[in-house]
Amino acid sequence: MTATDPALTALAQGWCALSLLHGRIEAHIERALQAGHDLSVREYSLLDVLGRQHDGEGGHLQMKQVADAVVLSQSATTRLVTRLEDRGLLSRYLCPTDRRGIYTDVTDAGRTLLEQARPTNEKALREALDQAAANPELAPLVRALEAHGLPA
Repeated sequence: MTATDPALTALAQGWCALSLLHGRIEAHIERALQAGHDLSVREYSLLDVLGRQHDGEGGHLQMKQVADAVVLSQSATTRLVTRLEDRGLLSRYLCPTDRRGIYTDVTDAGRTLLEQARPTNEKALREALDQAAANPELAPLVRALEAHGLPA
């Protein structure tokens, strides 16, 4: 393929559209979560991922798994965990079976905030997708997302 190959050009245009859609959605959700709950998208995502942990085998995530889930580096994830821990929304404790391991869990205050913020996140996502669907360049991507399980 060359730089002027139509397939490559179409792929690049598709990537630009996907990047634009992601940016618009994230910015819209960020504004809603900040205004309503003093949370960033990353903070909400971290609380959501950690809130889904459970006791039992495979129930707790290692920091690398958490970092992958929230799409941050391990060091950025650690800083984010520290910020939320300082706010009383997360706590850390030693793994009972491996004293080298440290788990992070959502506190009661964190669970409460997560439950309060979840409808805001979902409403903002829906609004952002509805706005994007009005853009002919983004509408096919919105339809593809909706076809894969996002609520209409």
